Amino acid sequence: MKVAIVGGKLQGVEAAYLAKKAGWEVFVVDKKPEVLAAAIGDHFCVMDVTHRADWLLFLKNIDLVIPALENKEALTCLVRSAKYAKVPLLFDKNAYSISSSKIISNEIFRRLSIPAPVPWPRCGFPIIIKPSGASGSVGVIKVENAQALQRLQVKRSIADTVIEEYLSGPSYSLEVIGYQGVYKTLQITEIQLDAQYDCKRVLGTAVLTKRQQASFEQIALSLADFLHLNGIMDVEAILHAGQLKVLEIDARIPSQTPTAVYHATGINMLELLGKAFVQGTPWEDFSIKAKRGVIYEHIHVQGDTLEVLGEHILPDAGGPLRLCTDFFGADEALTTYSPDKTEWVATLIVTGATMRAAWNKRERIMGAIKQACRLQHYSERYPAVEVEAGAAEAGGGQ
Repeated sequence: MKVAIVGGKLQGVEAAYLAKKAGWEVFVVDKKPEVLAAAIGDHFCVMDVTHRADWLLFLKNIDLVIPALENKEALTCLVRSAKYAKVPLLFDKNAYSISSSKIISNEIFRRLSIPAPVPWPRCGFPIIIKPSGASGSVGVIKVENAQALQRLQVKRSIADTVIEEYLSGPSYSLEVIGYQGVYKTLQITEIQLDAQYDCKRVLGTAVLTKRQQASFEQIALSLADFLHLNGIMDVEAILHAGQLKVLEIDARIPSQTPTAVYHATGINMLELLGKAFVQGTPWEDFSIKAKRGVIYEHIHVQGDTLEVLGEHILPDAGGPLRLCTDFFGADEALTTYSPDKTEWVATLIVTGATMRAAWNKRERIMGAIKQACRLQHYSERYPAVEVEAGAAEAGGGQ
């Protein structure tokens, strides 16, 4: 099957990686050269999909289009051109338009009685301010008190933002896929953040009680059913005071977690959806079970320091990522590394028979990188708190 992945940034890397694992012939398309995903697929095409004539000609040899971008003009063009060319488009524009607004999403949480952070001013400080239309950690600000909020309001507008209580606790992610009224939740993963609230590490198996898992899965299924989801949606939640509260939803190809799910369970959610959209029929029911421990994380090497940071380091990596196997002992890595570089980034994929085995393997890998690259320092930060290397490593080995 020939698949066009439109967008070569973080989502494009994820989609191209999983599409290759599915055994498809992968065309990565982006209007800019040297994007992150340029070397992940079989072919890279520099093309602007809003140039309709060129794009329609290209579509004649494509079996499935997978949007991996959030540009509204490009998405609108993809929807129209796919309909005209009668090529399946793995995208739900209605669900996406709802989930791309945190204000609208929060209203849905309220209507469905889904636990979520208390909105300000009904909550106390500290609070979190998030742009309604941004995804991930973009523009997220923690405000400690009323004085800090007043100073912030003087400096910038907080219109079209979501302001809600700040919650502490571990974060989790769950993907749900839908096609023709059939919905399925995948594996729950744990998300670990850096100081900028950006995901730096995904653990392929989340430590939750059976009741918490069932609650999270039911929340995801209720949201998918309410939205009549035809595609994929990521649901993010935080465990605060023993209760899971939903932070946001994103009805688009996520980055990071689908690959962690693939290595933990052997299930390729993109392959399942792609086949459904092309064949016009939902998947047969299947069970989800973690078979291996998985750690998926991003590192930045510069000078004599190795630092674990969120995925925001990748777009500034200075060129396309390459997929490498047995990278300093890691199963796989997406990286800009070469022996002559003093600065490079990598996304490491480390697996083991258990999470503890994966973490022990991960520590050996970090040691091998430090030794080979003659690095003296290791750095890792959590939101608002700097953690000593030993404490950070111990905390991740759950």
